[in-house]
Amino acid sequence: MSVLAPEVHNELAQLLDALQSSDNSVRSQAEEHLANNWTTNKPNMLLMGLVEQIQGSNDPTTRSFAAVIFRRIASKARKLPNGETVELFLSLPQEEGYLIRSKLLEALGAEGTNAVRNKIGDAVAEIAREYSDGKAQWPEILGILFTLSISKEVGQREIAYRIFSTTPGIIEKQHEDTVLSAFTKGFKDDDVSVRLAAMEAFASFFRSINKKSQQKYYALIPEVLNILPPIKEKQESEELTRALVSLIDLAEVAPKMFRPLFHNLVAFSISVIQDKELTDQARQNALELMATFADYAPAMVKKDPTYTTDMITQCLSLMTDIGVDDDDAAEWNASDDMDPDESDLNHVAGEQCMDRLANKLGGATILAPTFSWLPRMMNSDAWRDRHAALMAISAISEGCRDLMVGELNQVLELVVPALRDPHPRVRWAGCNALGQMSTDFAGTMQEKYHTIVVPAIIPVLDSPEPRVQAHAAAALVNFCEEAEKNILEPYLDDLLTHLFQLLQSPKRYVQEQALSTIATIADSAEAAFAKYYDTLMPLLFRVLQQENTKELRLLRAKAMECATLIALAVGKERLGNDAMSLVQLLATIQQGITDPDDPQAQYLMHCWGRMCRVLGQDFLPFLPSVMPPLMELASAKADIQLLDDEEQVEQVQQDEGWELVPLRGKVIGIKTSTLDDKHMAIELLVVYAQVLEGSFAPYVLEVMEKITLPGLAFFFHDPVRVVSAKCVPQLLNSYKKAFGNPSNELQTLWRGTVEKLLEVLSAEPAVDTLAEMYQCFYESVEVMGKNCLTQQNMETFIDSAHSALEDYKDRVAVRAEEREGDAVEEGEEESEDMLFAIEDDQTLLSDMNKAFHCIFKNHGVTFLPAWGRLHSTYEQFLKSQDGTQRQWGLCIMDDVLEFCGEESWKFKDYIIEPLIAGCRDTAPANRQAAAYGIGVAAHKGGPQWSAFFGPAIELLFQVTRLPNARGDDDVYATENACAAIAKVLHYNASSVPNQEEVIRQWIDILPVVNDEEAAPYAYAYLAQLIDQRNPLVIGQAGKVFVFIAQALEAETLQGQTAQRIVEAGKVLLQVAGLDPQTVLASLPVETQQTVRAMFG
Repeated sequence: MSVLAPEVHNELAQLLDALQSSDNSVRSQAEEHLANNWTTNKPNMLLMGLVEQIQGSNDPTTRSFAAVIFRRIASKARKLPNGETVELFLSLPQEEGYLIRSKLLEALGAEGTNAVRNKIGDAVAEIAREYSDGKAQWPEILGILFTLSISKEVGQREIAYRIFSTTPGIIEKQHEDTVLSAFTKGFKDDDVSVRLAAMEAFASFFRSINKKSQQKYYALIPEVLNILPPIKEKQESEELTRALVSLIDLAEVAPKMFRPLFHNLVAFSISVIQDKELTDQARQNALELMATFADYAPAMVKKDPTYTTDMITQCLSLMTDIGVDDDDAAEWNASDDMDPDESDLNHVAGEQCMDRLANKLGGATILAPTFSWLPRMMNSDAWRDRHAALMAISAISEGCRDLMVGELNQVLELVVPALRDPHPRVRWAGCNALGQMSTDFAGTMQEKYHTIVVPAIIPVLDSPEPRVQAHAAAALVNFCEEAEKNILEPYLDDLLTHLFQLLQSPKRYVQEQALSTIATIADSAEAAFAKYYDTLMPLLFRVLQQENTKELRLLRAKAMECATLIALAVGKERLGNDAMSLVQLLATIQQGITDPDDPQAQYLMHCWGRMCRVLGQDFLPFLPSVMPPLMELASAKADIQLLDDEEQVEQVQQDEGWELVPLRGKVIGIKTSTLDDKHMAIELLVVYAQVLEGSFAPYVLEVMEKITLPGLAFFFHDPVRVVSAKCVPQLLNSYKKAFGNPSNELQTLWRGTVEKLLEVLSAEPAVDTLAEMYQCFYESVEVMGKNCLTQQNMETFIDSAHSALEDYKDRVAVRAEEREGDAVEEGEEESEDMLFAIEDDQTLLSDMNKAFHCIFKNHGVTFLPAWGRLHSTYEQFLKSQDGTQRQWGLCIMDDVLEFCGEESWKFKDYIIEPLIAGCRDTAPANRQAAAYGIGVAAHKGGPQWSAFFGPAIELLFQVTRLPNARGDDDVYATENACAAIAKVLHYNASSVPNQEEVIRQWIDILPVVNDEEAAPYAYAYLAQLIDQRNPLVIGQAGKVFVFIAQALEAETLQGQTAQRIVEAGKVLLQVAGLDPQTVLASLPVETQQTVRAMFG
């Protein structure tokens, strides 16, 4: 029975017709009428009218469209009288809401047309999601859905699972037996569409529950897997594709629940990948499923007897599926599209999977089965086999780096001959492999194999095919980027002769690539490039002076890039008058840019940044031209669209430069290309502030207020927040250089800035970005110096730190729970996501530590009242089982000792035990922190600490006597202990009862040749002993002099300390009556040269 009057329905029916009109003007008027007359003024009536249209209309199109509009309107935001914003449906009076949702469920049960039922189901799911998100109840929906799931009508059973799939939260609270029963029935349904809907619902539901709850449903996996074979037997590719997507979802969340049947699943998936009668999408989904197991359960897949060999065989097979109907590559070579969209092609799927297998399983698992194929493939008569083998080498080199780096000779023996292959695509793949290897084995390839690689690539630049020429030049970019100038120098003539030749190519993309390669060579060769300056720079000027046609834009952009990189390489002096000519030319080009899609605009921004670095203060006259477009880009607002339906989502997906984010049942589109430009512009502002310092002051206030401070809270794009954080200290420094510190100008700027910095420390949601915010804070405090924070600032800082540390503890607890719920197999490493999360937390703790250090350094004891509020956290960290937490606590206590002087004694009960335990800690970093703390207690802690140093000396010696105390991991702890003993002996000698024995032992734990902070203290004390003519030193003068020489050669001593130890060394030799030449003879030649130069 209808609630609304017939005339209301007539009006609404007409409106629905108009909204579907093909006439744009009619449709626009209808949208306006819907918004102004219905949605805003009578939303209750609108939703009731729509649900009655869904129930009562005889036209399926009207019922379907009414359901779409219902869903859209129900989810719109509506402000309540109390100021709270909720979704429109939830704002309805309780009785109306009850009646509308009841009618909606009736319509769902009564609808007989599948397509319409699906739209009604989407509307039901939206209302269910709103209740679920709002922690509100819709008691009757579960009963209705469970009833539908056992209906005699297929469509009703399917829609029940479809709704479960989109809103799994509504079934999570149900008793597990009911859920198990519902899914079991769905998996065994007679109709495949219901079975697939049940699979999708199960995958969605499974994702939504915690790990402990998930284990109750592991028993369903055999039923899930039984759905697949009959679908494959019938060769139903589309249905198989859907089923595999659900399995991929499950494998991501709980791969190990498949363990009992994993080998069967491997065999099934391999059979799908092999079956060329199935669609490529179905085969690729089976490949993706297997790769997902490698991503999330590498130890499990390594144990399977056939997984690795079968997967590699199938990947290589897929990689030969290339160049269909283009055997001679004529079509390929004629194409000017260097970056075609091939993401859905088999050969790309195979390459990407090889890359993932190598990265996840490692060389020990992957290399042998891969290289059992590659030599045969390289010797094959079929060019596709040779191409696939080379692309496989490109794909696996990063993941197999550790093992392949020792076998590069053999790998190059396979690859280099391919550069002379008769088929152009094989030569292209050979260049690709060498380019990828130059990046993945950077350093080794350049230093050990340049005589093989460079002479092999240069002739390929003369290939008859432009695409091969361009790719050879691109491979040289990878090689030269990582090459030292002394390695490149012998090849420069030959390289540049060929590359200059490519600049004459009729193909513009070849010219563009040649310019990029020349630019890279200039960047690496630095001053050695000056020889070619006179040949190349006039050529680049001619390109930049050409008419600015659309076809030449990218070429001109590359020419700009090349010219400015050459300018950086050769320097201001070599540029001479060309420097001003170049920046004036850039200014002319900038004035001519009118098209927003002109690639020159973005290149130009970077070119200005380079020229600023080249010219320094001489760049200032150009800032008025450079800054306006840069400020416009840096000020860009986020371009965000709320996408209501699937059509809008699909349309946006087709456009490049958009990121789609699901949010509360809708999708938000964010135009990332705009945000990338914004990020790049702020990066350049950092460069200008850094290089120009005080001269950039006229722009500082506007940049800080309009761009950088708002950028710290730009939550649409993490990189914008990060680069804004990098900019703040540079802007403060610019004002400091311009106006001095203290100055009214700097203080005014700082007052507004520090409030915002403290605010973002509490507001930043991303852990890695929060670390950047702490870095921004401590670098800013460092710029401002002593007493720049008020007591309130320090209290606010501690509030933020407390919140961040509590969140950190929660994350640690969640990870521990996950480990417990997901038993780690023998030999299995933690998941990559977990390792990244742990690394992010360690970085955050480190940057927070530096912030505490910086406040103590600049405020001393005035920070103690605020700092003291976190005592319980410091204690907890110092006693933690986690080494990172203990280190954090020790470093905090070190700061109290270093910067609070005699006040530090008040905290002895928090400090002494951790320092003792720290010296015995298994983690070298913690022994280093503890040793440092004992040293600063001796240096700055005051006389109360004296009684502690006697026993502490023995602890410090124990640190230096551990096995491998001079190894890479332990040497900093050893050297800090050595310096700490020196500090005790120098500042608190009276606390050491057996000084002579301690000094004798201490000399034996020198030298200090790694830690630049520890060395000056150790050697200053050594110089003191020499000045005192201490017999323990004079008696072993030769050994002591060698320790001095080693520190000087390692450059751990600088400036006045170095000079002082040199003078002390001369005295030592003179007093001991030793011949310097005899002592030096025992040292390496390089050390002898360094010492002779310093000792005269």
